[in-house]
Amino acid sequence: MDRILRGIMKYRHTDRKTMVAQFEKVRDHPEPKAVFFTCMDSRMIPTRFTETNVGDMFVVRNAGNLIPHSQHFLDEITTTEPAALELGCIVNDIRHIIVCGHSDCKAMNLLHALRDEQFSSQENRRISPLRAWLCAHASSSLDKYSQLEAAGFHAPLTFQAETPMRRFVAYIDPEDRFAVSDKLSQINCLQQLQNIASYGFLKRRLERHQLHIHALWFDIYTGNIYYFSRQGKRFVEISEDTIKQLLLEVKTYYS
Repeated sequence: MDRILRGIMKYRHTDRKTMVAQFEKVRDHPEPKAVFFTCMDSRMIPTRFTETNVGDMFVVRNAGNLIPHSQHFLDEITTTEPAALELGCIVNDIRHIIVCGHSDCKAMNLLHALRDEQFSSQENRRISPLRAWLCAHASSSLDKYSQLEAAGFHAPLTFQAETPMRRFVAYIDPEDRFAVSDKLSQINCLQQLQNIASYGFLKRRLERHQLHIHALWFDIYTGNIYYFSRQGKRFVEISEDTIKQLLLEVKTYYS
């Protein structure tokens, strides 16, 4: 708390005036362009690595950047994530949803360990909210990982996209550069796109191409950021060599 309080005092003397001016500018007409789901990991600072600012996007964070599938909820039971989707995409008419996973994700490391039946037992889940959260809402990602593992990590995976008839294929880490838990993290990131598309209140917008879903993946130890290219069927590093092609794909695919 000492560090936080001293940080607030520094903000008062350096950045407060500028930020208040930005708040005033967007107060009556904020126009956020994306709902950004990412992990709560302290190393993930999405506004910094996307160079976004006040009013640019809604940011939702949790353990493992999960968006629970709609099948988990009765009418009277829900969580923050679908509420954020409705607030962002329906109430505020935001047209882009981004899910961003990352390397060395502690939630994904734990999810990988949950393949052990004893570790993921009902008794252990009762004493661990994190295990219960992952078992309830990330088991589909683990199932996809098991498919990849059974195929020797070389076969493509298929994910449902915006509509039941619209699917995409993904090759996960074809160069075999990342740890197995990072492969799981990339799979989990793509699985969330499928989960997002399960919500009925988004159905019409997705069908009419008025709402678009994207996946990013952040490599903590290199600072490199990857965009999932449906055209390339893989996560592609965003760099000087790829940016033109990625921008063209986004313009063509999501126009």
